Amino acid sequence: MKFVFDLDGTICFRGKPISQRIVQCLLEMKTNGHEVIFASARPIRDMLPVLDARLHSFPLIGGNGSLLYHQRKVIHASSFHEEDLKRIHHLIDQYEATYLIDSEWDYAYTGAADHPILDFLDPHHLAEMLPVTSLNSIVKILLLTTTNFQKLIDELQALDIVVNIHMNENVVDISPSNIHKWSALSRFGVGEGDFIAFGNDANDISMFQKAKHAVMLGYHEGLSSFADEQIPLTGDFEGEIIRKLKELTLVHNEITIGRK
Repeated sequence: MKFVFDLDGTICFRGKPISQRIVQCLLEMKTNGHEVIFASARPIRDMLPVLDARLHSFPLIGGNGSLLYHQRKVIHASSFHEEDLKRIHHLIDQYEATYLIDSEWDYAYTGAADHPILDFLDPHHLAEMLPVTSLNSIVKILLLTTTNFQKLIDELQALDIVVNIHMNENVVDISPSNIHKWSALSRFGVGEGDFIAFGNDANDISMFQKAKHAVMLGYHEGLSSFADEQIPLTGDFEGEIIRKLKELTLVHNEITIGRK
C-alpha cells in the first residue's frame, strides 16, 4: 500500500525534524513493502531539512504539488503562466502585499525581518534569496501581509489559480492552475483509492478526496468532512500516529496476502 504524508502539523511539529521514532516506523514500512510519499506545502529545499537523510530518496511532493522530487533530484516543476503572474503582481502592488515567492529552488522575500515563516525558510542555506525578477520560474506564492486581506482573496479567487487560505496565520498560499497534492500524486502514477493519506489542513483536501482511507491530525473544519478518522494532537500523539500506522500496515499486509 502507498502511504502519503503531509509534513507540518501531521508528522513534523513546530518546524522541527520528524522524530526518530516516527522515522524508524516509516523505514520499517518501506522494508515491509509499503511505499512512503511525502507531500507538503513546503518547497523541496525546506522539506529536506526536516526529513532524515535516509528519507531523501523517497518520492517528495513540494509546493502543494508544483514540485516533484525523487532519488534526490527535481523531476518535474509546474510554474505559473505568464499572464497569471502579471495579474498576481498587479494585485500584490494594489494591496501592498508582502510575500515569499518560490522558484524551483531559490526565492524572493519581502516580509518582515521577524516574520515567523523565517524560522522555516531555507534553514540549511540550500538556496539564494533573489529579486523576484531574477527567478527563472515561479511555482508557489505565499502572501504574508496586505492592506485588505478579504478583497485580495476575492480577486485572487477570480483567477484561474489554486488559492489556499490559512486563516489562523492570515496568509494566502497560491499555486498554479490545477496544481495540488492530488495532481502531483497522479503524476507520480498513484491511482485513486490506491493510497492512505495523513494530513491536517485545507491543502490536503484534494488527496483526502481520492484516498482509500484518510487520517486527519488535529482538527480542521474544511478537511474534517473528507477524513475517515482523526488523531487528536494531545497526549502522546506521536505514539498514536505510530500505533495507527502499524494497524494500517498490518491490515493492508493481510489484504495483500489474501489476494495472492
